[in-house]
Amino acid sequence: MIEARHLRVLRAVATTGSFSAAARELGCTQPAVSQQMKALEQSAGTPLLVRTGRETRLTEAGRALVRHAAGILAGLTAAEEEIAAIAGLRAGRVRLVSFPSGSSTLVPTALAGMRAARPGIQISLEEAEPPRSVEMLRAGDCEIALAFRYPDTRGADAEADGGWGKDDLVVRPLLTDRLVGVVPEGHPLADAERIGIDEFAGEPWIAGCPRCRRHLVEICENAGFTPRIDFATDDYPAVFGLVGAGLGVAVMPELAVESVRHRGARTVPVEPAVEREVVALTLPDLARVPAVAEMLDRLAAAARR
Repeated sequence: MIEARHLRVLRAVATTGSFSAAARELGCTQPAVSQQMKALEQSAGTPLLVRTGRETRLTEAGRALVRHAAGILAGLTAAEEEIAAIAGLRAGRVRLVSFPSGSSTLVPTALAGMRAARPGIQISLEEAEPPRSVEMLRAGDCEIALAFRYPDTRGADAEADGGWGKDDLVVRPLLTDRLVGVVPEGHPLADAERIGIDEFAGEPWIAGCPRCRRHLVEICENAGFTPRIDFATDDYPAVFGLVGAGLGVAVMPELAVESVRHRGARTVPVEPAVEREVVALTLPDLARVPAVAEMLDRLAAAARR
């Protein structure tokens, strides 16, 4: 294998015309230059220099290698400079994928802080619910994925439901997000301090994303009834709009409540407490990239506010 340090020596010999002059230029001894040239010729499998007295000339193979060496060494220098910039947070990119309520609450603060502190880092955001967001992370389509799962989906069903039950990911816990009930303003339970989920047994329901719908059915069945789901939407403002119009009740994460102006609807705590775990995910190798590590820290800081 041809090494970059040997190419630098060859180029110096070709430029200066002798081992001694190349040694002076490189700041090393003449024997060191001779030793490295022998190693390069062994790697190349053919003579690269012809030495006649004090004169040193390149062979045809030597001239070809010097010609390529210029581009190779220039590329290595550029690569070293780019890597140094990335390591020093002067360059690089972080692609973030988040579920909608995370995009409107946690992500803006983290992205704004990162952009202000690290203007050389390219930052992008795309929305996707888990497990799609986790699939994108594993496929190399992003560096960080925000995801969530409910405590009762751990264990055997965790991978199928949340997509991040395996040990191949770095999991950065952000917060625990409690679900609250959503009822029309004129509803008999609108002013309750807290309610049992079973008190919604006879109500029509507005449900959310497929995973959230499955979880809704589970918690209602645990409370002794099966919810009658009349409407389903992934859009949280639409959920509030439907509830506010008196078309049903819902449960939704507090994180989503923060991002929506809920006209005509009220939120009430429900018992027993139902919570989901919100995390930031990345791959082990990516976690060591400075820009990714800093973005994880900023997401964690945004979650603490």
